Amino acid sequence: MSMKIMHVSAECYPIAKVGGLADVVGALPKYQNEIGANSSVIMPFYNNKFTQAHEFTSIYQANLKLGNEELRFNVLKVDDSSLEFDIYFVHVGDLLYTDYVYSNNDTNRFLAFQIAALDWILTLKEKPDYIHCHDHHTGLIPFMTQESYKYESLNKIPVITTIHNAQYQGWMGYDNLYKIPRFNIEKVGLIMWDGMINPLAAAIKCAWRVTTVSPSYMEELKFSANGLESLLSHESAKAIGILNGIDSDVWNPDTDKYIIKNYKKASVESGKKANKKWLCAQFNLDETKPLFAFIGRLVGEKGAELLPYAIDYAVRSKDISVIVLGSGSKETERQLFDLIPRHSGNYNAFIGYDEKLSHIIYAGADFLLMPSRVEPCGLNQMYSLRYGTVPIVRRIGGLKDTVIDIGDNGFGICHNDVSVQDMVVAISRGKDFYNHQKEFKVNRKHIMSIDHSWKVSAKAYIDLYKSIN
Repeated sequence: MSMKIMHVSAECYPIAKVGGLADVVGALPKYQNEIGANSSVIMPFYNNKFTQAHEFTSIYQANLKLGNEELRFNVLKVDDSSLEFDIYFVHVGDLLYTDYVYSNNDTNRFLAFQIAALDWILTLKEKPDYIHCHDHHTGLIPFMTQESYKYESLNKIPVITTIHNAQYQGWMGYDNLYKIPRFNIEKVGLIMWDGMINPLAAAIKCAWRVTTVSPSYMEELKFSANGLESLLSHESAKAIGILNGIDSDVWNPDTDKYIIKNYKKASVESGKKANKKWLCAQFNLDETKPLFAFIGRLVGEKGAELLPYAIDYAVRSKDISVIVLGSGSKETERQLFDLIPRHSGNYNAFIGYDEKLSHIIYAGADFLLMPSRVEPCGLNQMYSLRYGTVPIVRRIGGLKDTVIDIGDNGFGICHNDVSVQDMVVAISRGKDFYNHQKEFKVNRKHIMSIDHSWKVSAKAYIDLYKSIN
């Protein structure tokens, strides 16, 4: 009988996506199923394009207790889905049925989600062999299965927690304690950290295994984890970093429906040229010059506030083109927008997010900029490699694990610091590399053959589950 895995998450692509968490939860179950597992997902039922466009059947309904409050909830299953795994939705009235995934007051929302998910799992004839929780929104599940009287029959099911970003921990005040299903109050220390209930800390203490999304990020967390450094060091024997993968069916320049011209390794030059030509025509850029791109959130974690200064300096020579796709800090958005008339013909920006445009940029750009302060794994650099675009990255987290500098017999460009100077120097190195077209074209074909698909990572997770028993 195949191994039954239940992933519990606040996000899942293509249903609800805020960041990389959605990409992972939308791909890992699919690839686990391809190698013989029975992997599924349970997530909140939001009011969004996906839920509005599909029909659902209620497969379970009951009341849950959230402290003194009793709430009606349903577990729904989508009637028609192109996803290659089963997905279940927890519907708790207006609490979860929102047009947003996260807000400033998510304590009750995700507590109700976790309690409802476990209440439902309690009733299943065939229970999962493993429960795999993702980030702090599901962080109290390892504690509740271990300590809450109500879920005693689940305490033999191994629970795995994956930390996608340790900066966010789900802190809540001690006055929320009564909302957690009853447990021996002497065990309260398992959910406390630094005077507050901390779901991520609880998960690290109580999960059978703790993973992060790259080996380097796991090591970095022991020194920089927003207050959880000593806890992660203490629990390091059960912690492992497994590099995320990418969905190589979605991110495939040979079949990508978004891009202007499809290509494979053998036709990469003509394919990238056609996509670059379209981009440069749309954004008033010179297609004969090397094209540098940034795709992502315009936030401090991505080093984005330095982009306007680095771009302003780097394009003065008029021998490169730069395009930015992103949104976030209003000040950074304004600065990037204000640069457009100043560097007309060499720089442009699309403030916002556009999935189709992002694919065309990966296909048409020559270089991708990722000057991140924090990058637990990073997927953009893997997408860029798949599309023959050279990543320019800061040596941090998963970027350090996936990109080797051309100066070290590698294939990308790396820098050590998040600074305007380091970014400008890295762009200059990219320009020099581009000017050596023979080596540049050989490298382009090489990076397209690097395998960062989920197949490798999915097997690593299966091996991890097996190692528990």
